[in-house]
Amino acid sequence: MGATKTTLFTKEQNEIANMAKALAHPARIAILQYLVKKNSCVCGDLVEELGLAQATTSQHLKELKLAGIIQGNIEGASVCYCINPVVWKEYKALFNSFFGDVTLEGAKCC
Repeated sequence: MGATKTTLFTKEQNEIANMAKALAHPARIAILQYLVKKNSCVCGDLVEELGLAQATTSQHLKELKLAGIIQGNIEGASVCYCINPVVWKEYKALFNSFFGDVTLEGAKCC
């Protein structure tokens, strides 16, 4: 598969696609839901909560952190994670705009 030609698309289209890619795994959704529910930094609870291997959990945390939706602080030998509120608001605004622009009332499908 060739490289995506991101220059063919608007900045907003590329941002939404990158955000969707960061969220495109059920483990990442579970991590985000857990962090939102806790509303605080979480250190070692995620592996136990998810039931996934430490390495797998770490890889999903890495992807979420690269996307900026979570942030981590080193506390001793562990890293504590929480939602990045600035990026969370950006995700929410872009997805609300994307889904809000669509009206399907009266639409007919083939």
